[in-house]
Amino acid sequence: MSEAANNNFQEVTPEQLEARRKMKEAARAKHEELGERGAKPTKYKIPEPGHEFDIADKIGKLVPEPLQKMGSFWTRFFVGAIYLFTVLLCFFFGNIPTMIVLSVIAAITSQEFYYMVRSESRLPNELIGMVGAVCYIPAVNYFGLRGCAYVTLLLLLVLLVWYVFWNKAKISDVGVSFFGAAYTGGFLSGFMYISSTIDEPWGSYALIILFLAVCANDSFAYLVGRAIGKHKLAPRTSPNKTWEGFFGGIVGCVAFWLIFIFVPTINLDPCLAVLCGIVSALCQVLGDLAESRIKRNAGFKDSGWIMPGHGGLLDRCDSLFLTSVSAVILFIGTGVIPLG
Repeated sequence: MSEAANNNFQEVTPEQLEARRKMKEAARAKHEELGERGAKPTKYKIPEPGHEFDIADKIGKLVPEPLQKMGSFWTRFFVGAIYLFTVLLCFFFGNIPTMIVLSVIAAITSQEFYYMVRSESRLPNELIGMVGAVCYIPAVNYFGLRGCAYVTLLLLLVLLVWYVFWNKAKISDVGVSFFGAAYTGGFLSGFMYISSTIDEPWGSYALIILFLAVCANDSFAYLVGRAIGKHKLAPRTSPNKTWEGFFGGIVGCVAFWLIFIFVPTINLDPCLAVLCGIVSALCQVLGDLAESRIKRNAGFKDSGWIMPGHGGLLDRCDSLFLTSVSAVILFIGTGVIPLG
C-alpha cells in the first residue's frame, strides 16, 4: 500500500501519458504477433495521441482543485473505512466469516493480478488460477498446512494437464498462472491457519491485531514520510516511499505487535514482540514493493477500480500477503501455534 495515493489528473505529465500509450501499443503489437497461439488483442482501449483524458480534463476544469482534492480524500476515507470495518467484522465473528472474506479477497486479487499480467502478453489460465487461489483458504481451514500442500500439488497437476493438451500455452503461462494463485490465495491462507489453530476468541483477536498492525505501518509511514521524508527508499519502484517513512512504519507496526504480550494463549515476550514486529514490518514493505514492481512492469498505476480512491483490492492487500506468511512463521517459531 503506497504512502501517498493521489489520483488527480493534474499529476500525470505529458511524458507519462506518452510512455503509457507506447507501452499499450507495444502490448497490442505483441498480442498480434502471438496470433498463432490464439492470443486475443489486449482489452485496453488505446486512446488517440493527445486525447487520453479529454473528458476528464473538461470536467476537471469545472471543479476547483481544492474541491477535487477534498472529494478524493473523502472518497478514499469512506471506501477505506467500509473495507476495514467489513474485514474486521468478519474476523471478529470467527472462522467461517473469516474463511468467506479471505476467499472473496483471494478471488478478486487473483483476477486483478491476471488482468495486469495479460498486458505483458502473458496468457495465464485465469479460471484455474482463481479457483486455486480460492481453494487455498478452506483447505487450510479444514486440513491445516497439509491443505495448503494438497491445493498446491493439485493446482500444479491441473496446470500441467492444461499445458500438455492446449498447444497454445507456454511454460511461462503455467508459471504465471501458478504464481498468481499462490501469491494471493496461498499467502492469505496464513491468516486462516492462525485463526483456526488459536483458541477462540483469541484467534480472531490475533487476526484483528495483525490487520491493524498493517494499517498502522501504512499510516505511520505515510505521515512520517510526508512530514520529514527526504531520502527515497526505492525511487524506481515506488517513488513516494522514503527511508524516514519506512522507519516510522516500523514503529507503528511494533506498537501493535506489543499487544500480543497481553493476549491469552499467545503471551509473547516483550523482546520477541518487538523483534516480530520489525520482521513483520519489513515483510509488509517487501510485499508493497513487489506489487508496485508488478504494476510498473505491466504499465499500470492501479491494479483495478473496485475501490474508488484506492484503485484495486490488490493495491490494498499487497502488504497483507507477506504479513500473513511471516506471522505464521513467527508464531510457529515462538511456539504460539503448531507446525502441521
